[in-house]
Amino acid sequence: MRFAVAPSQFGTYRNHSRIPVLISAAIAVLAPVLSTDTRLVAADHSPELKTWGENYTKDVLPIVKSKCLECHTGDDADGEFDLATFSSGESAIEAGDIWERVARRVRQNEMPPEGSPGLSDPQKSAFYRWLDSRPGQDLCKQLASDETQSWYRGHVMSRRLTRTEYRNAMRDLVGIELKPSELPPSDGAGGEGFDTVGDALFTSPIHLEAYLMAADRLIETALPEGEQGASEEVIAARRRILSSLPKSIDSASDLDDRDAAKANIEAFAERAWRRPPTPEEVERLLTIFDAALSRTGSFIAAQRQPLKAILVSPHFLFVVESEPEAGGVQRISPHQLATRLALLIWSSIPDDRLLQLADSGALYDEEVLRGEVRRMLADSKADSLGENFGLQWLGLKEFGNGPKPDAEVFPEYDDKLAAAMREEAVRTVASVFRANAPLTDLIDADYIYANASLAKHYGIDLPPDSSWQQVKLDSRQRGGVLTMASVLTSASYPRRTSPVLRGRWILEEVLGARVPPPPPNVPALEDEHGEAKPTTLRERLELHRQKAECASCHNRMDPLGFGLENFDGIGRWRESDNGQPIDSAGKLPSGDTFSGPEELKVILLKRSGEFQKHFVRKLLGFGLGRDLNKFDNCVVDRCLKCLKENDLKAGILIEEIALSYPFQHRYFKADK
Repeated sequence: MRFAVAPSQFGTYRNHSRIPVLISAAIAVLAPVLSTDTRLVAADHSPELKTWGENYTKDVLPIVKSKCLECHTGDDADGEFDLATFSSGESAIEAGDIWERVARRVRQNEMPPEGSPGLSDPQKSAFYRWLDSRPGQDLCKQLASDETQSWYRGHVMSRRLTRTEYRNAMRDLVGIELKPSELPPSDGAGGEGFDTVGDALFTSPIHLEAYLMAADRLIETALPEGEQGASEEVIAARRRILSSLPKSIDSASDLDDRDAAKANIEAFAERAWRRPPTPEEVERLLTIFDAALSRTGSFIAAQRQPLKAILVSPHFLFVVESEPEAGGVQRISPHQLATRLALLIWSSIPDDRLLQLADSGALYDEEVLRGEVRRMLADSKADSLGENFGLQWLGLKEFGNGPKPDAEVFPEYDDKLAAAMREEAVRTVASVFRANAPLTDLIDADYIYANASLAKHYGIDLPPDSSWQQVKLDSRQRGGVLTMASVLTSASYPRRTSPVLRGRWILEEVLGARVPPPPPNVPALEDEHGEAKPTTLRERLELHRQKAECASCHNRMDPLGFGLENFDGIGRWRESDNGQPIDSAGKLPSGDTFSGPEELKVILLKRSGEFQKHFVRKLLGFGLGRDLNKFDNCVVDRCLKCLKENDLKAGILIEEIALSYPFQHRYFKADK
């Protein structure tokens, strides 16, 4: 089977060798608009704008003098434009918005005559850097494109559903869960670290085989010839799919086989493809039905075939946003908005209500959209925010599948406990959205989520048959993501804890700091001291920090990690290690001191602004499915402002992202 997927669109290579003449020609064409209406008044220059003008004098004017003035000076200037008039930062500032138009023509490589001199790479960089740094630009309603950024090289115009999205979509469409063995392979991560980035979602023959087999098995299971002997799950799935029955099966119906099949196909395709199918598409699917009916003589057997075709169609398997011929920045359609919203909150397809609002166009209304976000967060399907977003943010997507704690040191660790640890992380992240709890509950909370297995691991009294529930805590030793067993285990070595790994995890995943890789040829802690090894891990790390090349990072990481040393390599509380009392004290470069996880969380709450910004950027990157850039900063700032105004309640973040310009718009390459 061939999948006609829209190809990726990438920006074309641009030859910047004729930028000086291009600048001159562009300004010459635009010179008539340089009136007093478009100029800025010098008295109104902000300090930032003055600095921008000074940078023109320092970085760009030398390029103009060396590359442009030979042809663009005086009364005989080419194009009747005297570039020498822009001889200072003040004159560059007073050109007003002319530079935006110049930038567009420069980046589109328009009007360069043959044989013009080129710029060196440093000159190109200086020119673009200056253009892009102009203060006062309204970036809140702009997107990165080949007209606004020199580094823009296009992006994937369509992507396939991720493994999680595919599983959830099949469940919501058919009503039957796929077995893990029937799912396509796991996905890699890209962009802001999430698998929703199209660049990382390759489609292999293994994927195609999985799609074909899953569609065949699910439809065959969901559509038996009759309901007798079928399970309740299968009966419910059958009735959902067969919304119309022909008179050959139901004597009360007045539909013939083809009309009933058409009604079922239209309803199923609209849910699967997230939009109404066209009459031509429906007719092609009916052709499949006709052939199967002629071959089998059974309405049910014939109905299965077009439904399988719908499930292996690119319209289902891929998230494709149609490209207008005109190109440019366009608002996505209501059905595309419904799809983006469902993928963000449910990691699945829109439900009937979302599709109805898309059909009417009401989804564009702000209050309607806010109401839908709240409705969707109240649905149990929003737990996918914990599974799909939460696990990837925390670095736990593959937890339980990779290296495991050493069975000799930690015999209590098994697959059942690992699954409970993973589920705690899912429920912890999902709950802040679904309960609209303060975002800071992810750092410190007076509750955890546990079942009997995890409660026993934590030393909490619950009945042995207890299912998952929120458990109130008597102390703050636990609570929040830092003290979850999944995090503590993943940031440990198989046989011992690691303050370095745990400290680095806090810096990167909680505070959003960047920690560079260690310098080359640095030996492991166990090897670098020879026979005279210090007795404790803290002593070994203190010696390690004495090395200048190690100190800058370890002074930031190690104290944070030591604050979690009361937890062993699988997240259990302990007071001693190898007969030595635990020393969980730490001192940060800022001078702040603490001891133990409770005081560590107090320190981190003081820095919650860093955490909030990092979390918002992660959530936005997950929702957009791409790297963030400067045009997204307005959305981040808006989210942080609304978060503060709403007592840090997490639900407002989903609302603001759904309403944001980049979530509802995209840039399309124009057809040439």
